[in-house]
Amino acid sequence: MSPRKQVHEELSREKIMDVAHDLFVQKGYQHVSMRQIAKELNYSHGSIYYHFKNKADLFFAMVVRDFEMLNNVLRQIVAQDLSPDEKIKKILLGYIEFGITHKSQYELMFLINDEEVKSCIQQEPLESYGMFADTISTLSDDKANIQDIWSIFLSIHGFVTHYVRSNQTYEDVKQMAKTHVDYIVKPILTK
Repeated sequence: MSPRKQVHEELSREKIMDVAHDLFVQKGYQHVSMRQIAKELNYSHGSIYYHFKNKADLFFAMVVRDFEMLNNVLRQIVAQDLSPDEKIKKILLGYIEFGITHKSQYELMFLINDEEVKSCIQQEPLESYGMFADTISTLSDDKANIQDIWSIFLSIHGFVTHYVRSNQTYEDVKQMAKTHVDYIVKPILTK
């Protein structure tokens, strides 16, 4: 292995995160080392430490990127010219679609059970949920209280979690997702 690759093959943070993501999903966070990630990339492990101080830092960067993707889905829907009721439904469907379309990211964002990782990613889920809660509250003209919003969130999270380890695509479950969303938002849309 040469100490330095050609410029067009330069190691980037994104390339490291993509390979690490695949390894974390395949083997689990605890069973992946920085050396394994470097080996998969055909680089020395020192070159990864140039970009990330440790495995937790690498994982944190991946999760921040994934939460930003999810938050962008929410922002794009909010920017659409729809009625508030339709935006609420579309936001919930967007969340479900994101989770089922990006199953491995969703697992790492919400379902990993590792104390080292949990301590690193406390803020991102809270910020994402805060944006979600504020948007639902505003769009419902404050008809949805914090308990309603938390119940709605848990319901769509449960839906995604049910399908996240299946072979089904969002298209396979789209009609069920629409029915689920219609059912869970009915109380706040009729208040």
